[in-house]
Amino acid sequence: MPKINRYVDIDNVEREAKKDYIDRHSPFIYCEDSAKAGEKFTVKVKVGNEYTHPDDFDHYIQYVQLFNGETLLGQATFPAGTLANQKSHVEVDFHIIPTKKMKLVAMAYCTKHGLWESDPKVVEITE
Repeated sequence: MPKINRYVDIDNVEREAKKDYIDRHSPFIYCEDSAKAGEKFTVKVKVGNEYTHPDDFDHYIQYVQLFNGETLLGQATFPAGTLANQKSHVEVDFHIIPTKKMKLVAMAYCTKHGLWESDPKVVEITE
């Protein structure tokens, strides 16, 4: 099983290089706290919050995944150069139709630094 890296609060990290490393690889989930059952719901996953990630031929974000518990809801895969070989944030909008309470987790894979996991995001579902 591959090592899974997790975000730590960069406000508590002393070295700027370490803050950059942690932040630019970590996926962040952006969505409402509640959704209506049976209606389309948008979940944005953004890799990096304050710092951008390279898009080089040997160092880039290869994929972003969204899970509800252990169920894969979606995946977006990127070849090198998707972001014009410039440092940027990978952003993906997933459109899902929920039926019950969700515990969302995003994963992002860097070709140089491995697999990174977001903090979980709980979404309540109303009828």
